[in-house]
Amino acid sequence: MDSLANVGGRVGSNLTVDVYQAGPIPLKASFSCAPGELLALVGPSGSGKTTLLRTIAGLYQPKQGRVSGGGKEWFLAKGGQHHSLPPQARQIGMVFQDYALFPHLTAQQNVQLAMGHLPRAQRPAQAAQWLVNVRLQGLEARYPSELSGGQRQRVALARALAREPQALLLDEPFSAVDQVTRRRLQRELALLRQHISIPIILVTHDLEEATALADQICVLHNGVSLQQGTPEALFRRPATPLVARLLDRHNVFTGKVVETATGRRLQWGEWLLEVGDALAKGRLGETLSWYLPPSDIVLHRRERPSHGERENPVAATVSEMVVLGSMTSIVLRVSHGDMLRFDIATHAAKRNQLALGASVYVSLLAEGIHLMPTQADAHAPHNKRTLL
Repeated sequence: MDSLANVGGRVGSNLTVDVYQAGPIPLKASFSCAPGELLALVGPSGSGKTTLLRTIAGLYQPKQGRVSGGGKEWFLAKGGQHHSLPPQARQIGMVFQDYALFPHLTAQQNVQLAMGHLPRAQRPAQAAQWLVNVRLQGLEARYPSELSGGQRQRVALARALAREPQALLLDEPFSAVDQVTRRRLQRELALLRQHISIPIILVTHDLEEATALADQICVLHNGVSLQQGTPEALFRRPATPLVARLLDRHNVFTGKVVETATGRRLQWGEWLLEVGDALAKGRLGETLSWYLPPSDIVLHRRERPSHGERENPVAATVSEMVVLGSMTSIVLRVSHGDMLRFDIATHAAKRNQLALGASVYVSLLAEGIHLMPTQADAHAPHNKRTLL
């Protein structure tokens, strides 16, 4: 992968975006991506993901804000100042969902188009090397119509990197291929990343893809960046109930801070839950939203119920069971009507003789309970990298 040495070989710098406007496309987004890091932008359709990618590339200019990368200010519109580098001056590599290859050019010729910065005599050999880097050796002379979807996408990736870009932008690059090819391309991107020291921005609707590939995830909604953090941090500690929903997290409830003989607890229906040390900051009588990751729900074995003081044992009824191969999805209804969702191994479900309507006990692990403001207090955007 000799040609990879030129990608990000210069002193790297963060790609930073801080833009806002009331319309026509509402934006209030702020995030950053370090050299060698992959940041995934996630959110529902219409949340502004592609608009932000186009803003970075110089294809769209918001009313106000700043975009910087490669040690330069690419865009500035603030306090009467206005400055915007054209797309070609930003040295961006971009990969689109639909490949955007020229059908009348071969794979090698498509890659060569990105090499205007090199002497003409060097381009064929360098383009061929890029195709080797993405495992397409021997296919240099094929036209896009003679390549599979996965092969066309690898040509597009080789072309983007052949620019020796300051940043790489990926706009749902794997959504047009089948699942097997998608997993293969994801793996190849992960391998290529080991040799690339530039910021990479990935737009995706696939949360599993974002989790597998990204160092950081930024959650967007209606053009607003709500939270940025590592996948583990976001999935365990979403900043608000809205972020939890956008990340497809269930087990979001509300409870009231109360005082008991053994200390402060979170009252959830008839249950008084211990929540580690977090309740010390809560006001008595305050209503808080809370979230519990499915991994912190522990099903008691039928013959050995647990009553550990920090385990929050709760009685529930099996409301739904769905067998999904080796795992079974469980929905439990507690006495006041809230639903707990989690997965367990199918063999464990059978061993515990789980069935619709069965009464069970589960523990809601105190250290896993994450407190959040109630939804009414949770509309303000959270743009810091660390919100925990």
